[in-house]
Amino acid sequence: MNAYTSAESLRPDAPAVSFQLDGREVVAHAGETLIQVADRVGVEIPRLCYKPGLEPVGNCRACMVEIAGERVLAPSCCRAPSPGMKVVTDSERVRKSQQLVLELLQSDMPETAATRHNEVDDWSQRLRVGKPRFAPRERIATDLSHPAIAVDLDACIQCTRCLRACRDEQMNDVIGLALRGEHAKIVFDMDDPMGGSTCVGCGECVQACPTGALAPARGAALAVPDKQVDSVCPYCGVGCQLTYHVKDNRILFVQGRDGPANRERLCVKGRYGFDYAHHPHRLTRPLIRREGVPKTGSFTLDPDRVMDVFREASWDEALAFAGGKLRDLRDRHGRKSLAGFGSAKGSNEEAYLFQKLVRTGFGSNNVDHCTRLCHASSVVALLEGIGSGAVSNPVMDVTKAEVVIVIGANPTVNHPVAATWIKNAARAGTKLIVCDPRRSELARIAHRFLQFKPDTDVALLNAMMNVIVTEDLVDQAFIESRTIGYDELRRNVAAYTPQAMAPICGIDAETIREVARLYATSKASMILWGMGVSQHVHGTDNARCLIALSLMTGQIGRPGTGLHPLRGQNNVQGASDAGLIPMMYPDYQHVSSPAARQRFESAWQLPPGTLDDQPGLTVVEVMHAIESGGIRGMYVMGENPAMSDPDANHARDALAALEHLVVQDIFLTETAYLADVVLPASAFPEKTGSFTNTDRLVQLGRQAIEPPGEAKQDLWIIQELARRLGLDWNYTHVSQVFDEMRRTMPSIAGITWDRLEREHAVTYPCTEEGAPGQPVVFTTDFPREGGRARFVPADIIPADERPDADYPMVLITGRQLEHWHTGSMTRRATVLDAIEPDPVALIHPLDLAAMGLQPGGIVTLESRRGRVSLYARADDGSPRGAVFVPFCYYEAAINRLTNAALDPFAKIPEFKYCAIRVTPGGEAPVQGSYGGGIALRDAPAIVA
Repeated sequence: MNAYTSAESLRPDAPAVSFQLDGREVVAHAGETLIQVADRVGVEIPRLCYKPGLEPVGNCRACMVEIAGERVLAPSCCRAPSPGMKVVTDSERVRKSQQLVLELLQSDMPETAATRHNEVDDWSQRLRVGKPRFAPRERIATDLSHPAIAVDLDACIQCTRCLRACRDEQMNDVIGLALRGEHAKIVFDMDDPMGGSTCVGCGECVQACPTGALAPARGAALAVPDKQVDSVCPYCGVGCQLTYHVKDNRILFVQGRDGPANRERLCVKGRYGFDYAHHPHRLTRPLIRREGVPKTGSFTLDPDRVMDVFREASWDEALAFAGGKLRDLRDRHGRKSLAGFGSAKGSNEEAYLFQKLVRTGFGSNNVDHCTRLCHASSVVALLEGIGSGAVSNPVMDVTKAEVVIVIGANPTVNHPVAATWIKNAARAGTKLIVCDPRRSELARIAHRFLQFKPDTDVALLNAMMNVIVTEDLVDQAFIESRTIGYDELRRNVAAYTPQAMAPICGIDAETIREVARLYATSKASMILWGMGVSQHVHGTDNARCLIALSLMTGQIGRPGTGLHPLRGQNNVQGASDAGLIPMMYPDYQHVSSPAARQRFESAWQLPPGTLDDQPGLTVVEVMHAIESGGIRGMYVMGENPAMSDPDANHARDALAALEHLVVQDIFLTETAYLADVVLPASAFPEKTGSFTNTDRLVQLGRQAIEPPGEAKQDLWIIQELARRLGLDWNYTHVSQVFDEMRRTMPSIAGITWDRLEREHAVTYPCTEEGAPGQPVVFTTDFPREGGRARFVPADIIPADERPDADYPMVLITGRQLEHWHTGSMTRRATVLDAIEPDPVALIHPLDLAAMGLQPGGIVTLESRRGRVSLYARADDGSPRGAVFVPFCYYEAAINRLTNAALDPFAKIPEFKYCAIRVTPGGEAPVQGSYGGGIALRDAPAIVA
């Protein structure tokens, strides 16, 4: 706390204070400083080190004000008002002081600006500060070692905004202030070049910097945009709002916006992963496979030789061929001979129309998307136990919790902005419990880190429930009034004592007891989990245990409590809500329900009995059905099953065996390479639509640039294919699709398109127009029959494939910070590909040493299904005997190794566990065949 600030006066519950500001009577709200009051009432005070959201430090002295009766001027950014105080912001004394500060700072600034938005220059002009009279300091060399961020400390005024953004907001602890007096300077780690530091490239420091001392690389800060477009991030499920800065139909740079989920924060993908939209690999004309060119699952993808496989076609020819052959297969082999994979990267409206096309144009429910590969087990367990597949509380509720459990998730990599809220909460006193076989960055700040053995989730969680039951820590009133099935669960966990489970899960009994007590007895406990929980043959059982933990303790239905499966892709929640799954219509209305079918037949103007009453095939089941001859044609929009499916060799062989495959995408992906027709679509910044984040926030993504060449909007393509299948659709604007969704989906009935355009984000459920939405749900009852949640017991089920003498190690797959999903976008983003260009296997240093392998050496991983070679990286966060590999690298497609065994309830594959052997050596992976990003040396500078 700054010496000028009264801790008492800045408390959130402090009383309002009346005082005078420039002779005007004003009231300060609880916790406000003088500068905050001034901003609110429209009084302008210069500032440089002050930035809303950052801790005030008062070190630049540009915001000085005069207070009656006080000898010296006071910094308004960290001074609280007191009753009757008289404050003057524009007296001659104040102005002289402010002008002198700016003149001194100007004297140390380079004459050539590093950014168009130099706040020292801006304030100097407004306060009429002329050319400085003082000698400049010695020139400081520019540091261009980081792919994304240019460091020009010659423009640094040591305001420490970058330091506070890095330390306090993102909590990455990379930036510091070293030395003293005239030698003081900003440093990265131990005074490393920024490119050699532990910087994760979130760019929060760049957004905080007032002078361009930290700026986007290649001169983007000096460019003059044509326009600014508010939108949302196209990557993970956090749903960060951002602003595109556009010039000549190219995105120059991105800034974070004050959205409900991010409060201006972004990660490296959101801030620097945008130029994939301009990559030369973009599809710009429809393609049709050349006659005589065979389809085979064994191929080497080379986008530079695409015309050896395909020929260009007009849209009329391509659509006629695509839709005509699908229609022919349907009519000859039956409506269940076709299947469609939609995309969690697309908008809600695209997902809705896609599933509508499959159900009404194909005539079956064979429609799915990547939720089957991510959180299907979580959704199944939540629908079964709670009655809703969505989260109960937003991520930011961690700041209201006393205890937070993060299990089977690595938010600092997969949901980086959400991770900042978790880190902020832990610093403020929330007890963070991290449970995972891999040691993540969050473990560093965790109150307790439980590194349990892979595949032993149920053992650990049942042991925790055993403690809660045997020590009578349950919320009996909650159980009796709001749940069913507790007695069966209580009997089931009786045998799962901490002593019995400790050797199985690898966590000592006393630690299990301590964590169980913490969770059960706190005023508010929250659980967040990821695909480390869901991607197992027992993924549904894992989620059932988490649900039971919250129900038996009453830790749900209040702020700071609840269950939150962190969604992986930007619209996986919305795509599921919109019905892009084989057993549910929009809003999770089951296809077997006569009332649901009647409702949608009426809404879609179909004759009674038109809609199929049987659940369709899931992603992996479709691949098996192709093999058996049941599925003959497919329409794939924005998905890449040739990379994302387990046992990818089998998936590729299946896709190659299709009689007709239509792929709609922005690049020639591995799946598109097997297509008969490829339709060039719109990238995320090239279209407008609504997207639903992991918090159930429906947000608007706006078009910022035009698609290249003859590429078309996805909604247009879906509608044109629908016409070729005999459907008479005529949507002329995306808002018409959204309006139809509102009429069929009660959960969003109160959200209008006009409201989205005006408010940018509305949380569902929102059943009536004008209603605020419900960030926290299940406050009084659950959306199940009788309003009661259901306990579902779970027992230990081992992984489908265990290590043995031939395959003694375990493979764990997932994502890495810089790349996303199958890499088709991020590996074509210049900065992201420059930071992480090569496929890597993360292996414990002792395992590397035992193999006689050095970090950076080639290592070959082999399972019963395939083998890949890639580079070894030492990682002491990986447990002994386990290897972690990201699944985004085509040249080392790790899903060739993974097991396609399914969870019996959710039909999700077991990505997180299979047996492998690891041997040193192998053929080095060749990135060139894939293309990757544009090398930074070839990337053009951005000119003003």
